[in-house]
Amino acid sequence: MSPPLDLFAIAAPGLAPWLAAELRELQFGVDEVLPAGVAFRGGLREVYRANLHSRIATRVVVRMAAFEATHFSTLEKRLRAVEWARWIPAHAGVACRVTCRKSRLYHSGAVAERVQDAIARSVPHRAVAVTDEDEDDGSDQLLLVRLDHDHCTISLDSSGALLHRRGYRQAVAKAPLRETLAAAMLRAAGWDGRRPLVDLCCGSGTIPIEAAMMARALAPGRNRSFAFERWPGFEARPWRALQAAAHEAERAASPVAIAGSDRDAGAIEAAAANAERAGVAADITFTRQALSTARPVGSAPGLVAVNPPWGARIGEAAALRNFYAALGKAMHGPFAEWDIAMLAADPHLVRHTRLPFQTVFATNAGGTPVTLGLANAGSTAPAESRSG
Repeated sequence: MSPPLDLFAIAAPGLAPWLAAELRELQFGVDEVLPAGVAFRGGLREVYRANLHSRIATRVVVRMAAFEATHFSTLEKRLRAVEWARWIPAHAGVACRVTCRKSRLYHSGAVAERVQDAIARSVPHRAVAVTDEDEDDGSDQLLLVRLDHDHCTISLDSSGALLHRRGYRQAVAKAPLRETLAAAMLRAAGWDGRRPLVDLCCGSGTIPIEAAMMARALAPGRNRSFAFERWPGFEARPWRALQAAAHEAERAASPVAIAGSDRDAGAIEAAAANAERAGVAADITFTRQALSTARPVGSAPGLVAVNPPWGARIGEAAALRNFYAALGKAMHGPFAEWDIAMLAADPHLVRHTRLPFQTVFATNAGGTPVTLGLANAGSTAPAESRSG
């Protein structure tokens, strides 16, 4: 039996505690929770399963090697000892994303050249120019090389395209929210698919769609491909078995009412199309309506989960004061018994809701610092986030 692999699930800033909670719920053995993500152990089956089931992780990587390197000669020697042929397909495109921090080897381009040369000794491949992470379509094998205080870590990406790309969101309204952040919002709010959910400014429908997928136990990775499927050691039979088990665990319909509304007709059209591709169109009611006319759904109080306009992102902050005030009025009125989870970038706008928000996490969305606030809800933060 082969020894376990050092695995790492990468998370957006501030989301590692919620990712750790998710992985524990999925029965992964979590070793360490770090700002950049969660370290855990396992074999190829765990690599496959984490990619298939994690709703919050950005990538899942295999730590191929870790060593000290203060000179290029040492780096080259260590790189030659890595088992490249075990992981990298012949003639594949290989992209190296290198970061150097407080290390004597500080030139990322020179480090990338050494990595590519070492791979070429073992595997014929195509060197690929590294693009911005948001532009990476996952077609090439990505290596993440980090030099930090002369300590070099080489990680092999197993995911391919970033994991927020579930495969359903082709129609996009303004300022789209990443699926992984939407899922983290729901987990941080304590929503588990057992009570109704409403998004009062749903845009392209990401929050209701992610909620419906959670309520139906639909694996987020069920409709996409992954980089590990191209590895020389890929084991097709265990992978197919995991897919079949995930399909068997799916629920036929959401057990709770889920709704999304927006006053923009184009947004509602996009949301409905995305829900159809995600396979949850029958589980969500999308309605074009103003915030002032929205009403609760279901037979019991639930959660309002919203990602309202942030000000400079779509329009001037001053023009949005009435919107935030109307949101607060809805929560004090028709939704008075409901909880609210709101992603926000401008605390001045948040104050216009007149709601007692408790900040649960802070992260970045599209380069903008944002926070998730909860109101009318108890603390649901996992232990790792309370000390921060």
